[in-house]
Amino acid sequence: MKFAKTALLAAALCATSLSGHAYAGDDGIIRFAPTKDAFALADHGRIAPIIVAPGEAMAVRHAAQDLARDMAQVTGQTPRLLSEAAPAPAAIIIGTLGQSPIIDAMVKKGTINPAALAGKWESFLILSVKNPLPGVAHALVVVGSYRRGTAFGAYEVSRAMGVNPWSWWADLAPRHHDALYAAPGLHHFGPPSVRYRGIFVNDEDWGLFPWAAQSFDPEYKNIGPKTYARIFELMLRLKANTLWPAMHKTTAAFNSDPANAKLADDYGIIMGSSHSEVMLRNNVGEWKDAPEAFNYAANPEKIRLYWEERVQKNGAYENLWTIGMRGLHDTGMVGTSTMAEKVALLDRVIKDQRALLDKHVAGGAEKAGQIFVPYKEVLDIYRSGLKVPENVSIVWPDDNFGYIRQFPSKAEAHRSGGAGVYYHLSYLGYPLSYLWLSTTPPALVREEMTRAYDKGARNIWIVNVGDIKPAEIGTTHFLDMAWDVEKHRDESQRDYLKSWLGEAFGPELGAGAAALMDDYFLLNFARRPEHLEWPAKAEDRHLSDFSVPEAHDRLRRWRTLAAQAKAMAAQVPADRQDAWFELVEFPIRAASAANIRYFAAEYYDEMIEVTPAEAYSAGGAMAWADEEITAITERYNNGIAGGKWRNIMPAEPADPQWRIYRPRPLVTPAASLRSAPDRFFARVDATTAPSSPVLEAEDVPAKGWRKVEGMGRGRGVMIADAQGAPWSAGFTLAQGQTGVALGILPMFPDGDVRELKLEVSIDGGAPIAITVPRQVGSAGWVEGVLSNQLKVAVPAALTPGAHRIAVTARSGGIALDRLIFTAAP
Repeated sequence: MKFAKTALLAAALCATSLSGHAYAGDDGIIRFAPTKDAFALADHGRIAPIIVAPGEAMAVRHAAQDLARDMAQVTGQTPRLLSEAAPAPAAIIIGTLGQSPIIDAMVKKGTINPAALAGKWESFLILSVKNPLPGVAHALVVVGSYRRGTAFGAYEVSRAMGVNPWSWWADLAPRHHDALYAAPGLHHFGPPSVRYRGIFVNDEDWGLFPWAAQSFDPEYKNIGPKTYARIFELMLRLKANTLWPAMHKTTAAFNSDPANAKLADDYGIIMGSSHSEVMLRNNVGEWKDAPEAFNYAANPEKIRLYWEERVQKNGAYENLWTIGMRGLHDTGMVGTSTMAEKVALLDRVIKDQRALLDKHVAGGAEKAGQIFVPYKEVLDIYRSGLKVPENVSIVWPDDNFGYIRQFPSKAEAHRSGGAGVYYHLSYLGYPLSYLWLSTTPPALVREEMTRAYDKGARNIWIVNVGDIKPAEIGTTHFLDMAWDVEKHRDESQRDYLKSWLGEAFGPELGAGAAALMDDYFLLNFARRPEHLEWPAKAEDRHLSDFSVPEAHDRLRRWRTLAAQAKAMAAQVPADRQDAWFELVEFPIRAASAANIRYFAAEYYDEMIEVTPAEAYSAGGAMAWADEEITAITERYNNGIAGGKWRNIMPAEPADPQWRIYRPRPLVTPAASLRSAPDRFFARVDATTAPSSPVLEAEDVPAKGWRKVEGMGRGRGVMIADAQGAPWSAGFTLAQGQTGVALGILPMFPDGDVRELKLEVSIDGGAPIAITVPRQVGSAGWVEGVLSNQLKVAVPAALTPGAHRIAVTARSGGIALDRLIFTAAP
């Protein structure tokens, strides 16, 4: 086929393959001032109409309506939504290849090359075209390979004109521009790196549920269609396509209201369900029989009918069916005693579930999307010989704390169903939860997810985002990587934060905010604000493992960071003040106050019988921290955005539920046993960083090892990319020091291996083989996930003086944080 000259020139001169975005108004899709060959979409009181053919999917129509609303917000003018061409100097044409007669006519004319999209998952083009339709002189054309690709393209145009994907959810209202101009050229997006990219709304009892039920949708009194419409729109703006819906007991089951599933389909969202909610069933809300009857060994027919009802009702929609079985709510499957019995029963369950898909879903089990999640105890069943059908995607979970437990083997990755990852940015459970602030560093997410991608986990990525807020940065980063992993593979944490926050606040403020948030993630990596008590052994809580000087230095850094966030707020324009508080100032100040409250309590207990005046001032600091958390939480819920977010932000611990997995409420000393905090704060602020007996690994480069900033106790870690390549450094032991330990991240090795393996040589001596067992639930695992570090002693007695160490990785997953010099016991 011969293509039109304009399209050929556009493709030859201006084509780019884009996955992310550039700042609005630059040399990309949309400009705010006239330039050569650009044409006006809005200027001088006129605005281009948006044309969508009548036969387009509802997802495309929703996106077109949102684009019209976005254009009205930006320009003050509302474009007409048309179903056919009308004479106009310019128009925006949105359509799907093979679905829109308008687009198909442009293909036939040679204006659009269908080869760029045909058969490509969720891809789209944005191009400028002359005389696309009778009476239309110019058009910005958005064409997708499939309904979601087209919708993504419409939202990409919104983003190019300055509408942030989080515009509504983070109060980033777009800036006004009198004019919009479409730049010449063709821009090609997709296909994505990962086929299914989604979020899991979870543990919503204390945030999203009370906000939806009491503030956003009080008529519905629950998380329902009005709330899900906002979630679905956000997902499309972030190029996500899959949702595991809220499923706690407080929340009505997603499918209890058929309007929810219909709305998901209207938005083009693929519905799935969590590892414990198989076959799209919300067990805690929908299983009405006795809990002990949820036993497939004893009660298979009733459970099968329970699943069949859902398959019958939802089978016509686009779904990802979770197969397998666990208990009613994040517990193990019942009805078996031996591992062989567990394997046999789960095999029977899967066969019966696939028979239901054969019976009620077009294409049957061979065509229906299915996933199997070897979560917690199910991983042991899988490892014991369970055979998962070839076309089912195996979705490997992390350990709930950001470290992926197992990566697919080559054989597993090359199954027709492929492999995926279920990851956590929020978690409720053992040993301690983290539900309050979003503190998982993008550097860790990038490292683990690129590693998973390289091992073949490319079919589905799902991330647990808790209440959505305040996980805006982490959610976007995860989904950005899922859309284009190569773009972000080598991007540092600081650079990603500069880009993301720069889009929200502008380059200058964005750079300053990125520096603050980079430090925020680093400080929280050493100890999350929900994990300050250490270690957790049922109700037996202990002091942290920080010395008093280390704790005071930590508080000094937190106080400095909080002061900087408050000071920088004065530079933020009025229309970004709410967003600044939500995205930067609140998380920093909340984490700072949590640390002050906890470590002041430790100091109070330490000094009350030694120097009471010191203790009383520490008690005053505890009271100050309590007041700070109360005040900023009140501002978040009731002050910003006119009270829009009322009830979404609890102060952790929000209530006594799940008490064993939540931070213990600290009792502030009575007024008679505390004084002004000034003395305590003066001591903290005067603290200089203690001279720790450590050597930071990232300060010593080595071939075969890669420096990754944003993790570790210093500024980064060294990760072994090549097994067999030594990392070597000289060090000096002081008097009294007799040994060395390795501080490593609690990662997992490759494949079905249960231990990390290293070799260590001291002063050129024979290599010492070291193995580090990695068993989820063990004491070593608890230590690792709460402090993001494993301390591994090198079995060698040393003398004071100069030494040299060589560390060699003998397994995957070796990330060296520091050398720790130890004294004789």
